[in-house]
Amino acid sequence: MTDSHEVHDTVTPWVVQAGKASGIDYEKLIDQFGSFKIDPQLIERFEKVTGKKAHHFLRRGIFFSHREMNHILDLYEQKKPFYLYTGRGPSSEAMHMGHLVPFIFTKWLQDTFDVPLVIQVTDDEKFLFRDFTLQEMERITYENVKDIISLGFDVDKTFIFTDFTYMGQCSDFYKLIVQIQKHVTFNQIKGIFGMTESDNIGQIAFPAVQAAPSFSSAFPHIFGEKSNLPCLIPCAIDQDPYFRMTRDVAPKLKLHKPALLHSIFFPALQGATSKMSASDPNSSIFLSDTSDRIAEKITKYAFSGGRETEREHRGKGGNCDIDVSYQYLKFFMDDDEKLEQIRQDYTSGKLLTSGIKKELIVVLQKIVGDIQERRKTVTDTMAQNFMTPRKLKFTY
Repeated sequence: MTDSHEVHDTVTPWVVQAGKASGIDYEKLIDQFGSFKIDPQLIERFEKVTGKKAHHFLRRGIFFSHREMNHILDLYEQKKPFYLYTGRGPSSEAMHMGHLVPFIFTKWLQDTFDVPLVIQVTDDEKFLFRDFTLQEMERITYENVKDIISLGFDVDKTFIFTDFTYMGQCSDFYKLIVQIQKHVTFNQIKGIFGMTESDNIGQIAFPAVQAAPSFSSAFPHIFGEKSNLPCLIPCAIDQDPYFRMTRDVAPKLKLHKPALLHSIFFPALQGATSKMSASDPNSSIFLSDTSDRIAEKITKYAFSGGRETEREHRGKGGNCDIDVSYQYLKFFMDDDEKLEQIRQDYTSGKLLTSGIKKELIVVLQKIVGDIQERRKTVTDTMAQNFMTPRKLKFTY
């Protein structure tokens, strides 16, 4: 019998809210969305086909679900082409650590497979769904593009575009969007996204814009006559509704369904039941934070899985499942052995909350500091080079 007081998880492209301190129930989400778990067999095949050790995001279950990843590995084995597509909805001037997750993994996938990458920056979506002026949106978008470039993407293999600009640069992109819109009804949009008749018509029409880069015909300057190349999309699982719609439309357009890799959510500093918001500077670590600010935020706000007193903690140990510092280390500490030692020490009570927070502070100060140094070298000219429609280094 179900507990009538049970708090359910909420997962949509706009709202993610866990019902309990340990976070979202991802097994339930896989069942609900109809995707497939990334199991040890798939990871083993990934390593066998690529000849590389799987990224720690795969090994630790941070990317945990997929659609048709085996097909992508088949293509790679057969030396057949495909491309990568991911994106960013610019909602704050500086990106936070959670925003980095799909980009870090996408860069690793691009380096592993050596394939083209398109990155969509949905300035139109944020204008339609949030309270931004067009001028604010343009400024925030440009700053986010520079953040993305500072993660080390290769300009010869990567095209970054904003919807407002690219729509006017490439008529094929707009034609594809309209074809998608023609095959999706308002009832379908309501069912998939929970839209209502009071939502503005731009919001109702937008999903087709995010769907379009899943098809290579949106990028004639990159793929030429190859208008139906397969696509792999790494993203957080809250974006899956867009691509379930896309996969439904693809056969009607006689195009390949995109394959997907889904990540879990990055928790707010205050814990899995709190909402991480770009508008709340204390809910996460931002790429603009100084080393001192990072230390202050983690010390002051990172939700602890430790006990009330040191004596109790030494005796009973901490709970890594709800401890935010440990959860962040799972994302950003490369060393598997060190992470496991921290888990054992914290769970046994040997390591205190202050100790695990210090471990995290060192890791994040290094990552953010390195990105900030690279960010200083990203010029306006460099950003324009990434954003100019052009042929990449690949030949089709």
